[in-house]
Amino acid sequence: MSDNILVKSSLRFHGSTFDDMVEIYTKNFGPFEASQLGRGADFLWQADFHTGGAATLVTSHYQVEWQARPLAEMPEWLSIAVPRIGGWGVALGRRVIDVKPGQVLLVNNKQPERFFLQGAPNMSDVLRLDWAVMKQTVAAMFEMPLNGSLDLTPILDLSTSAGQLVGNLVQTIIAGMRYNGPLIQSPMAMSYMVNALADLILRTTPHQLSHLLAKKPHLVAPRHVRRAIDFMHANIDRPITMQMVAEAVGVSIRALEGGFRAFRETTPMAYLRGIRLQAARADLLDQSNRTSIKEICLKWGFFHFGRFAVTYRQTFGETPSETRKRSGAEG
Repeated sequence: MSDNILVKSSLRFHGSTFDDMVEIYTKNFGPFEASQLGRGADFLWQADFHTGGAATLVTSHYQVEWQARPLAEMPEWLSIAVPRIGGWGVALGRRVIDVKPGQVLLVNNKQPERFFLQGAPNMSDVLRLDWAVMKQTVAAMFEMPLNGSLDLTPILDLSTSAGQLVGNLVQTIIAGMRYNGPLIQSPMAMSYMVNALADLILRTTPHQLSHLLAKKPHLVAPRHVRRAIDFMHANIDRPITMQMVAEAVGVSIRALEGGFRAFRETTPMAYLRGIRLQAARADLLDQSNRTSIKEICLKWGFFHFGRFAVTYRQTFGETPSETRKRSGAEG
């Protein structure tokens, strides 16, 4: 078994066998299949893990090439890989994408069929963001849940303006995490930086929702849509129907639905459900709120707890109980 050295909230592992590495990575990141590509007497490797909140930094060195395929049980995250020596390969369907120094790989770890490290020796930094952060950022930015894949453009060139922006922030976070750095010591600062990175990636890297960012500012929703949104917020904790909303703003249900589809790309009912989910989440994150999860569920108009929990997890990437646990409140 490889040796490991614990340095506060950081871990260092190293060894000379492939099985040692797979065992360590499985223990820390979940199950995956892996195989060695290169031949050699020893599989020399070293990896430093630094964990802070929703982010984990892995700085690794390998003397032999290898490949991996994540299994369904592995938790979901955004992999941000920065090759230093050698490179990364990613198989996305029939495409094989090569990432070299001067580029950054951005990919949901469950999207590729396999990852493989290219070149020996190989050295890279991999910043892993909990996918819940990406879901939460999408929900806040677009006022809609992330359903299905985000389909981020996987390669970011550091010579472009977008690459420089994202790359500089990634490097700042890496420097702040390494060797039990200041971001590891300050959970609040770590949270701000991770959320800022998720926001910046969504604004600068093409993905399936990018067209929503491209809408011109003058495309303001018509008056009846704005009034409907105001009515929903004012009556968010009441059992309102779409008929009631339509009557309150003086239009037909058909006109109301057409307005929301055109200017919010959703239905009025889905929009109402979204703001109620946000209200429930705010209660769950409130450390002073001792109301039970079930009572919060009922308060915001969700009368079937199982369906609420499923929708909540699809929207925010975590269960209501996980949100409550993070807030430090009980219930």
